[in-house]
Amino acid sequence: MFAQERHSVIRKIIRENQRINFADLQRLIPVSPATLRRDLTELEQAGDLIRVHGGVLDPAFARSEISFDDRLQRNHSAKRSIATEAANLIPAGASVFVDAGSTCLEAGKILLRRTDVRVITNSVALVAAAFHAEANVLCIGGELRKVSGALVGAKALGALENLHADFSLIGTSGLNAEGCWTTELTEAETKQIFINRSSRRVLLADSTKWNSTNTVRFATWKDIDDWVTDQSPARPVLEWQQHGVTVHWPGKKLGPDPRSSWDGFSGASVPRVSR
Repeated sequence: MFAQERHSVIRKIIRENQRINFADLQRLIPVSPATLRRDLTELEQAGDLIRVHGGVLDPAFARSEISFDDRLQRNHSAKRSIATEAANLIPAGASVFVDAGSTCLEAGKILLRRTDVRVITNSVALVAAAFHAEANVLCIGGELRKVSGALVGAKALGALENLHADFSLIGTSGLNAEGCWTTELTEAETKQIFINRSSRRVLLADSTKWNSTNTVRFATWKDIDDWVTDQSPARPVLEWQQHGVTVHWPGKKLGPDPRSSWDGFSGASVPRVSR
């Protein structure tokens, strides 16, 4: 089979399956692993597929919503560094909403090991991890979205209306000059409640999310106090300082807030940075 024929077959398989692991694709395409990897590289460069850990995705499927398992695998080292930075922002005595995003899950797991914080979450994965937690954990009920592991809907929103947290850790599917985006309305509503019912809003998003939009905008930059990312932001991003956002990346931060820590925090509500 010639390369052009193989490419056509691979495109058809991916369109039909939306996602497929490398081993299954190898069984369907009678070529060596090296040849198949070369084909996948060429097809990815042409925009015909997206490669993820252990497999490939149909771009149309990925644009709609990547599964939670796939998101856990993507940019994992960046997620871990962001999670560590974000968890370090949470002082003793604080209560914190933890969103159901994959990066927020990593931060939440770090917080679960602490005895001096209270975690409030709609993340099923974080609730599962909380069986052996040191932290006090409050679980938000609701309807399960399997693709994201989030509990959403009227039950979740109703419960959140009666809660308040000192901090919120919020994930996002994309960022641009207009703000933060996600894929689905019910998740956007939950994120908005987290933002509205917390004193300090912390966005967790790696650098690949920049200049990417999705279906629903859930926040503008004025709604965010801190953005924790994995590397020094590009120059255009620095303009969002005018909205009062402090940008953090490993070992450094840049923003309008002159305070370098939350030492002395006593559990009272944290004031927002002046706009």
